[in-house]
Amino acid sequence: MIVALLYLILSGTYLLVLPGALYLYLQNRWYVASSIERLLMYFLVFFLFPGMILLSPFLNLRPKRREIEA
Repeated sequence: MIVALLYLILSGTYLLVLPGALYLYLQNRWYVASSIERLLMYFLVFFLFPGMILLSPFLNLRPKRREIEA
């Protein structure tokens, strides 16, 4: 029973918690990241790809609308 609970916790972390945190991090740092940080971002997206696919229909990460002054 403990092993099944451990698998459930680890899979939930891998598929929901870590990709959700990565989405928030990418949203805040995408346009200001250094090259090393961007390399780490690409690696984490590749590593957490199944969870990113699961969360993608529910998240809207479009850039904020720009204000154009007349």
